[in-house]
Amino acid sequence: MATFLYRLGRLAFRRRGYVALLWVAVLAAVGLGALQAPGAADEEFSTPGIESQKAFDLMQERFPGAAADGATARVVFVAPHGQKVTATANRKAVEETVDALGDGTQVAGVADPFTAKAVSKDGTTAYATVTYKVKSSALTDASRTALDNATDQARDAGLTVETGGSAMDSGAGPGGTAEIVGIAIAAVVLLVTFGSLAAAGLPLLTAILGVGISMFTITVLADALGLSTSTGTLAMMLGLAVGIDYALFVVSRYREERAGGRSPEEAAGLAVGTAGSAVVFAGLTVVIALAGLSVVGIPMLTKMGLTAAGAVVVAVVIALTVVPALLGFWPNAVLAGAARRREGSRRPLFRAKKAKRANKAEPQGDNRGTRWARFVLRRPLPVLLLGVVGLGALAVPMTQLQLGMPGDEAKSTSTTERRAYDDLAQGFGPGFNGPLTIVVDAKGADDAKGGVSTVRERIAATDGVVSVSQPHFNKAADTAVFTATPSTSPTDEETKTLVKTIRGERPAIESAAGASFEVTGTTALNIDISGKVQSALVPYLVTVVGLAVVLLLVVFRSLLVPLKAALGFLLSVLAALGAVVLVFQQGHAAGLFGVEQTGPIMSLMPIFLVGIIFGLAMDYEVFLVSRMRESYVHGEPAREAVVSGFRHSARVVVAAALIMIAVFSGFIGEGESMIKMIGFGMATAVLLDAFVVRMAIVPAVLALLGDRAWWLPKWLDRLLPRVDIEGEALTRGPAAATVADPDPAADETAEARV
Repeated sequence: MATFLYRLGRLAFRRRGYVALLWVAVLAAVGLGALQAPGAADEEFSTPGIESQKAFDLMQERFPGAAADGATARVVFVAPHGQKVTATANRKAVEETVDALGDGTQVAGVADPFTAKAVSKDGTTAYATVTYKVKSSALTDASRTALDNATDQARDAGLTVETGGSAMDSGAGPGGTAEIVGIAIAAVVLLVTFGSLAAAGLPLLTAILGVGISMFTITVLADALGLSTSTGTLAMMLGLAVGIDYALFVVSRYREERAGGRSPEEAAGLAVGTAGSAVVFAGLTVVIALAGLSVVGIPMLTKMGLTAAGAVVVAVVIALTVVPALLGFWPNAVLAGAARRREGSRRPLFRAKKAKRANKAEPQGDNRGTRWARFVLRRPLPVLLLGVVGLGALAVPMTQLQLGMPGDEAKSTSTTERRAYDDLAQGFGPGFNGPLTIVVDAKGADDAKGGVSTVRERIAATDGVVSVSQPHFNKAADTAVFTATPSTSPTDEETKTLVKTIRGERPAIESAAGASFEVTGTTALNIDISGKVQSALVPYLVTVVGLAVVLLLVVFRSLLVPLKAALGFLLSVLAALGAVVLVFQQGHAAGLFGVEQTGPIMSLMPIFLVGIIFGLAMDYEVFLVSRMRESYVHGEPAREAVVSGFRHSARVVVAAALIMIAVFSGFIGEGESMIKMIGFGMATAVLLDAFVVRMAIVPAVLALLGDRAWWLPKWLDRLLPRVDIEGEALTRGPAAATVADPDPAADETAEARV
């Protein structure tokens, strides 16, 4: 592989004009296609195989048109202290507001609280439900302004008015601020790392190119493949992350080869042949992790994983072709200032001396990476124990992990949605914000209405249910829907227990009623999704880690190094999950991160964390350890090979990790609790994996293992294909001849460039 990529790198360097034109043409083609493609639809979240989804599907079948997905707004009215909303003046203000809420072309209807019996028992609180004809993402500014103006009218009358519901969700998300901040910080880190504006800008340019092509392609395919507007979110985030990383490693290796006296074209070829090989296998580990999301069985998650995997593939190909092509345009611009001035002063007549120097080993001076590696090599056991015990202690809270889907209760108290949630909980009870929807299928029953009545009465008598609504029948009168209000909040563990209890009593209830029923609703749906994700986590880990171990066996030709890599990843991801539980569930240091309300951890958080961080962790593993193996294969003792790996890769791995931490940390400042959680979890996982596992535990383990780290049974060695990631074929045998510069004139031209 190294030889093939070496030739590819030289070809891209020599044919840089054609390579650049080709990628610009690709960008233009998919960009024009995206402009003409139909807009992506808002995909309905579905989870096949769970009871909540089956019940929802039954409702859509038996109540055609009733399960419309139009936006809703719940306007909550609270009377001044000591008064009731039923008082004459307050009632008049509420009714006038309800009339005003009904105005607007997008409004389908408004339920008056006094006729809909939406007034609390103590008379202090009431709510009106506004139903819209369109989804929340399609609501116009005029509709939102009309909603605000109507509520202001009631406030002027002395009432406290807050608004919740899906109509308040604009669907804007983070708005790209975190990505912009991340790119800015990445530019600073790259500039400090390389000391060159060109070297800092090149990875950013190629990463943006890759993200642009990926996002345009997703838009073009959205209608044909059923991709939603949110499908590309993960692709954008990871495409930017790995795009910077992969270009960073190729440019760094190019600078090393130039420092060793290589000609620009030869350095580009060797950079792609060695660092590019690591890029290919690092990219494959990320693709495995993302494609493995299909194991969970949630269609939206599968689509997000596959589109993100496609973005990673684009990033890999760009790193192998566009990066050497750009180096061909400006071969000296990416070098540090002193090296750039030195190269500029050279003349072609010194080519003989330069070629002679190219065959010598590059300078082996110490840097911070080598000093840290030698520190670990002198004390491997204490460093290993400290790292493992520290991560293990941080992972302990993970045993208390509670999964759920935080709603308005997790938002800041500065938002009207959160205040509306609190007012409803105070006026109608904590379970009012998360009622259970019971769907009764009485088709074929002797007495459909009697069967529904029996189901309703039995569920109403269940401990933990405070009230049930009247059943609503479909036109055929063979299916009914009613709600059961729990005594506890939607995210309370007792609510989860109640759902299990009702479902556990199903056989006895159905036997008595002669009709079947299922439990759904937002609360039950979140509980079911959490259970599905938890049950899929272990198969997902086994699938992804197993495939990655096999891949790393091929890369490193070692039995112990892949196992060490997988165990180190598990330590870092469990510790990161433990940190998330500490802050967002248990509330430790919550105020420091702007978390106002603790609660369950987002259901998809463990899967996202495992998938994304596994890919990035294996990136760092491949880039760091491949340099160690390269030195070991080229004759260095095992312990010195560890030092050499840190000499060449530590600074770049640290820079890549800092960029990722900065990108993910930008999300912590967002107002949404779930976005905060994702940003905190990702940043913590990268911090722990890069600086504790890869920089401390990995060299400590390799120091203790010595030559045994690179041991592979002979029978397995014969079975595994040889891919030559360390570029051994480029320094010996017939392949070494290909390293000779085939086109001296091309190098002379390249050297004359700045």
